[in-house]
Order: sequence, then C-alpha cells, then structure tokens
Amino acid sequence: MKRKICLIVVLVLCVTSVFAQVESGKTGAWYMYFFKHQFKESQFGFQGDIQYRNWNVIGDLEQLLLRAGATYTPKEANVLLTLGYGHITTGAFGDSDDTVTESRIYQEVLLPQKVGNRVYLTHRFRYEQRFVEDQDFRTRYRYNLFLNLPFNKPTLEKQAIYAALYNELFINGQQDIGNGQEVTFFDRNRTYLGLGYVLKPGQRIQLGWMNQKSNTVGKAQLQFSFHHSF
Repeated sequence: MKRKICLIVVLVLCVTSVFAQVESGKTGAWYMYFFKHQFKESQFGFQGDIQYRNWNVIGDLEQLLLRAGATYTPKEANVLLTLGYGHITTGAFGDSDDTVTESRIYQEVLLPQKVGNRVYLTHRFRYEQRFVEDQDFRTRYRYNLFLNLPFNKPTLEKQAIYAALYNELFINGQQDIGNGQEVTFFDRNRTYLGLGYVLKPGQRIQLGWMNQKSNTVGKAQLQFSFHHSF
C-alpha cells in the first residue's frame, strides 16, 4: 500500500510541475473527447475523437481535430479494426489567424493485452493517407503502446485510480511533398504520463503531460481527456 501511495504522489508532483510550465507559457494544452460504441449482438461499431489543441493553455489554436471511424471485431479474435476519416484544421503559432486544412483517411488495428493481474497494454497500429492543403498526397505510419495500471482496485472498475502511459512513434511515407518541400523519414515521437480515474463503467477521465519531439522541435503539452464507451 505504501508503494502505491508513493507512486500516486510522484505522479501528482509531475502534474503539478506541468501547471508551473503552463503559467510560464512554455507548455500547450490539449482538450480531448474519445468515444466508442459497439452495436448489440453485432461485430460492428464506431469510434472517434474530438481534440481542441492549443499552443498555450487556451486561445491560440494549434489544431482542431475531428475524427470518426467504423469498427469491426472479428469473431473469436481479441482485436478491433477501424476504417475512418479525420478533418484537421491547423493554426499558426502566435497572433496569426492563418490555418491549413487536412483530410485524412486511416486504417487502424487495436490489440489489447493484459499482463499479470493489473497491467493493461494496448498496441495500436495506424496507417494514414493524408491530403494536406498545398501539399502532395502523403502517407504516414504510426505505432502506439498504451499502458494502464490501476492502483487502488484490481481492475479498471468504478472509482479506480490508475497510471496512464503511452509512447507513439510516427514515420512518414513520402518525403517529397511537393512545391520543393520535403519531410524527414522520422516524423515525431510522443511520450505521455498521466493519472486517470474511472467514473463508472464506460467513463474515464485523465489528466497528463505529453512531450512531443521531432527532428527540429520539442514541445510539452498538458492533456485533459474524457474517454466514453456507450
């Protein structure tokens, strides 16, 4: 029990340090809603997310991301397949109101895995076809490893407090994107550490810190998210 309390204290201290960074203007903020639904007695469903991302705490738009997809669960297989579409509006840093729009089609494979009694892992593989304003057609490959670890409950049940961690790697397909523009093979990497709380079955909230790095930029993000299965 003492070890669990110590882990919670450490995570809270991490979140507290994030608030200090936000006040100094060095950290952005993402506000996110994730939804998922499985039709009764069916292998089909849908899922998606709405994300409002800011260069600062609020007000300076980094991205507005709207994404949804149809899901399919094969019989006798612990895997979720998704075919989806996303629309992304990206804003410029600072006072400029300039934006760039993107349409994105994606295919996704989600593989949940439980290790021992408490460790919940999820492997997510995603392939994206990107249509970005003023750029040639692009593709991108993504792999994300999620880890959830409940502290005060044996499972992710009602009133469970849990650690939420993930790391996601992005790799570009095409490097020549038109008009004399090029991107690197390595696109970016995201590392996340957060605390979650299960409100009730199908509803979880999370507060965390994410560091995103590319070849040229490294930026921290405060993340608030609501995860809703219905």
